[in-house]
Amino acid sequence: WGAYGLGKVRAENAALQLRPDSYILRPPYLYGPGQNLYREPFVFDCARQARPFCLPGQGEMPLHSCHMDDLCRLIHILITRQPESRILNVGDAAPVTVRRWVEMCYQAAGAEPPRFISVGAEHAQRAYFPFHPYGYVLDVTKQLALLDTLTPLQEGLRQSFAWYIHNENAVPKRDYLAYI
Repeated sequence: WGAYGLGKVRAENAALQLRPDSYILRPPYLYGPGQNLYREPFVFDCARQARPFCLPGQGEMPLHSCHMDDLCRLIHILITRQPESRILNVGDAAPVTVRRWVEMCYQAAGAEPPRFISVGAEHAQRAYFPFHPYGYVLDVTKQLALLDTLTPLQEGLRQSFAWYIHNENAVPKRDYLAYI
């Protein structure tokens, strides 16, 4: 994560120095109704247009996500119960591969399964794919001890799609297709 990741660590340390009783939450990619980044909406658009989908490599990169409702419920637990653990990774119980995530987005959009085009490492992944070119996996054991029921990823993606089709203008789109 480079300078971005190092900046986050510095911010966490500063918060804990100022307020040792602070909670530090480390969510991966957030998704769900109201999320306005062009990640799953891009895949929904490809699904609705029955487009083949350009996938980095074979699509084995792990992707960890967190439904926004789950994050909010966890924050409520932290406020009301004030558990001892102060730093928590948050997210789904397990990551999925980017290939599986795209398949689930197409399914959530009610589309046929995607046809994949494998794109090699010589191409800049962020030019055609909505995630950075490295896996993102967190140990969410502490979170699961507090919040044992999570939104299933497929259900969360269905919610995201339902929100998106009525709120397309709320999502600034990136021109991935121009690159493709």
